Amino acid sequence: MRSLPLPLALTARLSPVVVLAAAGWALSSGPFAAPQAAEHKPAEEKTETQSASTPSTSTVSKAYSAAPAPCESVAKKTIESLVPGAKTAGKEIPSTDTELRRTCSWNALKGYDYRWLDVSYEVMESDDAAQKSYEAHLVKKSGGGAVPGLGDSAYSVVNLTTEDKQQTREGVVIARASNALVMITYNGSDFESKKAPSTDTINKGAIKAAKEAVAALESDKG
Repeated sequence: MRSLPLPLALTARLSPVVVLAAAGWALSSGPFAAPQAAEHKPAEEKTETQSASTPSTSTVSKAYSAAPAPCESVAKKTIESLVPGAKTAGKEIPSTDTELRRTCSWNALKGYDYRWLDVSYEVMESDDAAQKSYEAHLVKKSGGGAVPGLGDSAYSVVNLTTEDKQQTREGVVIARASNALVMITYNGSDFESKKAPSTDTINKGAIKAAKEAVAALESDKG
């Protein structure tokens, strides 16, 4: 079997990109970037005309106050199955606010098969804010379908792209659980055949990771 150069250095990205370098095959596909949480506005102070006995309506109940550790959200055996050859510990992507937004990535090239998996969490200030963000994602990722029994609502979509005759198939699952969003990106390519894994393979893999990630969020509650 002919040898294949290892892929070029992979870095975190805001949107999936496929790069086939002249020096060898290189695929880079990054985390599914979540929109920023809706701006939090502090509760208005009471005016002199407000009664001290008037109940406050500014307090918003929320199930989650912080994002769980994303690199611990998916079982090692799942990582070994979805991303053969990857280090199961994963690599957490730097975040400006690790209390609210966290992402972990796994990627590996085994033989000619390449796989990439991202698990992202975003915790927002209310269920309504999370729902609005969830709906905004669906507009950008139209063409898929609902995933029953996953969080309060969930959606998956799979797309095929071709660059220089090399196919890449990517699946994205977005789930909302109360005031938190869980986002999964899973993709793959075969650099020998230049074909991509089947839609079923990518979709089922992304949903499996999503179910484990949502379960990790729920178990970390409180």
